[in-house]
Amino acid sequence: VDPQGRLVTCEHSGRRVTRTELDGTITIIADRYKGKRLNSPNDVVVANNGSIWFTDPTYGIKGNYEGIKAEQEQDKQNVFRVDGKTGEITVVVDDFVQPNGIALSPDEKKLYVIDSGITEGGPAHIRVFDVDVDTGKVTNGKIFAEGFAPGLTDGMRCDVEGNVWCSMGWANPKEDGVRCYSPHGELLGKIHVPETVANLTFGGLLRNRLYICGSTSIYACYVNTQGAMRP
Repeated sequence: VDPQGRLVTCEHSGRRVTRTELDGTITIIADRYKGKRLNSPNDVVVANNGSIWFTDPTYGIKGNYEGIKAEQEQDKQNVFRVDGKTGEITVVVDDFVQPNGIALSPDEKKLYVIDSGITEGGPAHIRVFDVDVDTGKVTNGKIFAEGFAPGLTDGMRCDVEGNVWCSMGWANPKEDGVRCYSPHGELLGKIHVPETVANLTFGGLLRNRLYICGSTSIYACYVNTQGAMRP
């Protein structure tokens, strides 16, 4: 959800990022870069200035399970930014194997991006960057958290203290669930769930209830913090 309360969506089969306006109409935010169709946008975050940041792996075009099988037109699997005023789309990071979950820190000075490239024989970690949301400049990338293999993390959210909560799955029953990391990348704790977890978000009246998307179920638990006031 963007600062105006509109739903911003990544579409695998549509290969685009769209916004559902308050009257229910659909606006296409991005579906091409340099005249070529996007791969299959996966996750998105909207900054307070209206800029839209999203990942574009190939999961939705690799087969008919997550999207529609198709030829890849983009040369890489990029992280993109769409300017909130001009609508210009630019690449901000281009060296991911499969960029997946994406989040901004509460102060919007850090950009977190998951690489689930282990599905292609690559890494399974979270990277963090210094970011200027106004200019789109992304610098000083480094590994924030790792140790997910043989599983991977998919989605993540930040709380008001800047801690990063991420999903964990496809490893073993003792690891599946949720992990919580400090802003410095220290593992603070885990929530074990009896299913592979792909995504999560904070909700409830006080944003202190964590909703967890398992393979076949939605779980919820109250936590001793609150989700950041972010989409």
